[in-house]
Amino acid sequence: MLEHGGGLLAAAQRYGIALSDWIDLSTGLNPHGWPVPDIAMRAWQRLPEPLDGLEAAAAAFYGADGLLPVAGSQAAIQALPRLRPLCRVGLLDFTYAEHPHAWRRQGHAITRLTPGAIDAALDQLDVLQLTTPNNPTGWLPEPAQLADWHERLARRGGWLLLDETFLDVTPERSLLPRAGQPGLIILRSIGKFFGLAGARAGFVFAWPALLDALRDELGPWALCGPTRQAVRQALQDRDWHAAMRVRLPQESARLAGLLTRHGLAPDGGSPLFQWLRHPDAADLHDRLARQGVWTRLFAEPASVRFGLPENEAAWDKLEAALAAHGPTAIKI
Repeated sequence: MLEHGGGLLAAAQRYGIALSDWIDLSTGLNPHGWPVPDIAMRAWQRLPEPLDGLEAAAAAFYGADGLLPVAGSQAAIQALPRLRPLCRVGLLDFTYAEHPHAWRRQGHAITRLTPGAIDAALDQLDVLQLTTPNNPTGWLPEPAQLADWHERLARRGGWLLLDETFLDVTPERSLLPRAGQPGLIILRSIGKFFGLAGARAGFVFAWPALLDALRDELGPWALCGPTRQAVRQALQDRDWHAAMRVRLPQESARLAGLLTRHGLAPDGGSPLFQWLRHPDAADLHDRLARQGVWTRLFAEPASVRFGLPENEAAWDKLEAALAAHGPTAIKI
């Protein structure tokens, strides 16, 4: 099984620390999640209604129509490889592990690439999948470069599949203005920017034939009624969106500064997380866990990802944990 962030209940049992004494920085979610109001009882009692305004709210928020609601981007990640005959797929050498796993399990030929190798390899690929910004390194190519790759792939029936899960804070870097063009598939998620991972909601933007095929593959009622109601309201809360697009980059810069002061200068990041390579990443992860700070550990390359603390008490706890053993104990 692939490993992911979260798993705080298991961590609490493993380290013998009460759940209430942890801060969870492992997922890269907005810790100031959109405040979900009470859900109308009819949403629980009726089948989901496709004319409830969710699609219109999503089109307005993202600035593009031609979309399909899905049960989180994960549903699309698993289904899309089933919609192509066996082909050659390029992915970053270090990225969100569910993407290569989904393509490989369907029998596609996988090529792992560094960012600098993509352009030269593109003509040998049928599909290029990128997470933008990349999770966990934060690498983010320019929209013009992505547009060029899309055009080169589309001319011969190829796909550019972009997972823009972490891009809601900086929508100007999105390729959504090109949404609907053949060969371009864009995934968006409610889990990260809105901090609503438990809603299991996301959207796929693509050309009509692809959306029809994906709809048939996933079946009816991809989202439950309560999720549709909550997500629609979250997408319409423009004041909250604007506030978060200011707040999250500031907090990410604060996190980068805190880590740097403790000898752990990040190697990459985004407005929702910071990532650093570390030769003793497992030891660093364990030392922090023993003080109730849960981070995301990566084995190869050895590295740790830090999400944003929720409040000042959590910031204080993280700083105390970083300082507890002094710079020599957790130096790079």
